[in-house]
Formats: sequence, C-alpha cells, structure tokens
Amino acid sequence: MDMHSVDTVTLGTSGVTAADVVAVARGGARVELSGEAVAALAAARAVVDALAARPEPVYGVSTGFGALATRHIGQELRARLQRNIVRSHAAGMGPRVEREVVRALMFLRLKTVCSGHTGVRPEVAQTMADVLNAGITPVVHEYGSLGCSGDLAPLSHCALTLMGEGEAEGPDGTVRPAGELLAAHDITPVELREKEGLALLNGTDGMLGMLIMALDDLDMLYKSADVTAALTLEALLGTDRVLAPELHAIRPHPGQGASAANMLAVLKGSGLTGHHQDDAPRVQDAYSVRCAPQVAGAGRDTMAHARVVAERELASAVDNPVVLPGGTSRSSEAESGGGRVESNGNFHGAPVAYVLDFLAIAVADLASIAERRTDRLLDKNRSHGLPPFLADDAGVDSGLMIAQYTQAALVSELKRLAVPASADSIPSSAMQEDHVSMGWSAARKLRTAVDNLTRVLAVELYAATRAIELREGLTPAPATQAVVEAVRKAGVEGPGPDRYLAPDLAAAAGFVRDGRLVAAVEPVTGPLA
Repeated sequence: MDMHSVDTVTLGTSGVTAADVVAVARGGARVELSGEAVAALAAARAVVDALAARPEPVYGVSTGFGALATRHIGQELRARLQRNIVRSHAAGMGPRVEREVVRALMFLRLKTVCSGHTGVRPEVAQTMADVLNAGITPVVHEYGSLGCSGDLAPLSHCALTLMGEGEAEGPDGTVRPAGELLAAHDITPVELREKEGLALLNGTDGMLGMLIMALDDLDMLYKSADVTAALTLEALLGTDRVLAPELHAIRPHPGQGASAANMLAVLKGSGLTGHHQDDAPRVQDAYSVRCAPQVAGAGRDTMAHARVVAERELASAVDNPVVLPGGTSRSSEAESGGGRVESNGNFHGAPVAYVLDFLAIAVADLASIAERRTDRLLDKNRSHGLPPFLADDAGVDSGLMIAQYTQAALVSELKRLAVPASADSIPSSAMQEDHVSMGWSAARKLRTAVDNLTRVLAVELYAATRAIELREGLTPAPATQAVVEAVRKAGVEGPGPDRYLAPDLAAAAGFVRDGRLVAAVEPVTGPLA
C-alpha cells in the first residue's frame, strides 16, 4: 500500500511508524488520540500536578530553564513562565520551512506527548491534533535549532500557534495571525500550565521528520538511479555480464545485490548490450558503468542503517525532564506517590544527525557517478560511435554540452553539502548547553541534496534516452522502450537540432521526482527492489 494513502493515524503510547509520519506530513492524514494515550496523558499529568504542589523545586515544573534553572518559580508565576519560554524561544529567522516539514515535526512532537512521559494534559494534546487536522501550519523559519535541547525555535513557533499567537498558514495557503485561524476552525487556544511549554519544544522532531521524508524520497531515487545506470550501459553498448547474480553473491552486500538485480531486470531482452564485442572489443566497461551496483548498493545499505536509527527514534519519548512510573531513584529530581520526574540527555540529536550526514555523503557519490556516465555519453572519444554531445549537426549544434555543465554544477554543490554538520558544535545557554548536534542543519542540507540528486538523475535520463534513440538499427530492452515512450509523453523531446533545453530538463526532473520513471519500468520488470 502507498504509505501516503493512509486516511487516519491513531496515536497510542508506543510510537508510530515512518509510514504514519509520511501519511500525516505529505498525505494530510487525520490524527486521532487513542483511549490508551489519553489515559497515559492523564496519569503523567497527575504526577506533575502533585510535584507542582510541593515546595521543593523541580526542573521544568517550578524552575527556570537552561542556565536559569537555579531560580525557583512560585505558583503565581508558573503560567507566565510556560508562556514566556514559548514566546522567547520562538526566535527563528530566515525563509519559511516547507509545510510538510512543519507537519512532520508537529506530529512527532504529539507522538512523544502521547507517550505519557511528558506531563502534558490531554486537552493540550487534543488541541495539537485539532490544529493538524484543520490543516493549520505554523510559520517556522530556517534558522533557530542547534539540534540539542531539541529543535527549540522550530517547535516553539508551533507551540506559539497552539497559544493563538504568531503566524500560521491556513489550509488555503494564506498566512494569517494564528489566533484568527484557530477561531475560524473553532479551536480554543491553550493556556499552558507547569512543564507544558518546555515539553512542547524539547525534542528532535524536526530533524527526525526530515530524515523520514528523505528516506521516502531516496527509496524512489535509488531505484531511479538503477534505471538510469542501466539505460546508460545500454546506450554505451556495454555488457550486462557484470550484473550476474553470482558475481554479487561473492561480495554479499544486500544493497549491491539489489541494485545489480534491478539493472539486470531493466536490461532484459536488450539488443544493444554486448555489441562492443563485435566490432571494437573492450575487455571491461569503465568504472562508472561497471561499478554502478557497488556505489548505489553502498548507498542503499546506508539507507538501511538510517532506517534503523529512525525506527528507534520513532519508538522513543524525547523530552527533558521526563515523567517515569512510581519508584525511587538516587538520581531522581523529584517524586510523588504515582511517579517521578527525571532529567536526562535524550534530546541530544547526535544519533539522527550522524545518519543525516551519512546520507548526504551517499547522495553526493551517487550523483557523482551518474554525472561521470553522462559525460561519457557526450564524449565522442568514449561513447563508442555516438555523435559529439549527442548533437544533431555537431559544430552547428551543441547538443547536450551545457546540460552536462548544469549537472556538474549540481554535483559540485552536492560535494559541499556532504561536509558533515554534526562535526560542528557551538556552545550555547551560558555554557550549560556546551555541546550540540547540529542535526537540524544536517537535515536541511540533506533536503537540498535530495533535490539536487533528482536533477542530476534527470540529466542522465535525458542523455541516455537520446543516445539510445540514436542507436539506429538496434533494439533496446522492452523496459527501456517503455521509459523512452513515457518520457516523451511527459514532454521531454528526443534527438534533433538544438532547442531551448531548460523546459526539457525541468520536465525530466519532474518525471523522476514524481516516481514516473520507476512507474514506467515496473510493468515490464516487476517491482524493483
């Protein structure tokens, strides 16, 4: 089933799936709270209320925050304390973050709230669900998270909307004061009580949401890369013998075997592969062609590791302090008859930040090898009989010369984006928060990397389909013919004299981004791995 097609996601106490996140963030699925979640919320809130009534200071309940945690806050100031943390922390700057990212981080924060470890009242959780279901999206800005103590500014802008303050985007796409939008949908703004302001903004939800959506995109893009690699191999009259299962079985990386199998499925029945043995013998194809499964496969295995991290995070309750069941602990900050509140460091984004950076490296390398294959298609000295730059009348026509420049520029940026954000740390909060993950930054650059990879693969697709059509007298594989037919119907023109290329390249990028490339081959090949 398409993970975007889920209509309703019901939240319990045990976490959610990646499919749930994508369904809510991208598919607009409704969110409901289970009876189990409501009961857990009420039980945890009872612990917080009991602690709030006691004279001893408890972090997040009756103290200031961060480096200001040494001040005890009396009951008469606690509502103000919770409002103030949201207002002061809603300090983001820069461009607006995409709607799907904001919906993902709101949903993931609600997931943690429903775990019963935050002490947030059930009515606040229900308001969070109501805002999501109404299609109201808080205005969140690019800069404001260091990925430790959670994605503070982004989540604060979301909490501000719950309070009826700040700005938000309505379901019609218009940005309006949040209070007006809540009123238009009969949603009552929340009045935050002890611990609730802190609990709404102390999580790794933004970076996790972006990781999950990147994995969703990359699952399709890695399949697309196997298809474009196969088409280039075919256009270069390469050999598919290097894709034989027994060759990959002796180096049993799962991703490598899957990529090789995908390429072999696309090339089945080709009349082009292996023709170099007839007239211009080559012992081996170039690395960019022959090693395509090894590079794409390593990226697939990196994705598998990232999914494990994401699944663990999805099963986590990330907050500080957390409400735990009854019992004593020597490190306990405070306890009541029904449970205790404990400080912790689970908000640190390192586990997520590392895999976000790892994926950016894999994406850059996949784009790099795709660009090398494209360049080989355009070079008459290495393309085995194709015209220079796949031009109609080389010299008068420049063909795809500058399309490769664009592709090279994208790859160069991808290499810069592969520099890890998680290797950096800037101390904050008067040195209380003296080591941070920069996971939000890692996630933001990965989103850019995914977009760039899409464009890089689109250029390879554009070049490879043109090159295949220029191999007159040879019959491509049935899957290849299906791709050529589908991409031409999508408005991407074939060989011919020079023309305005940007619209063709944009159409090819949309063809890849929307999953239509994979959809074109799978009726012939069966589902790609």
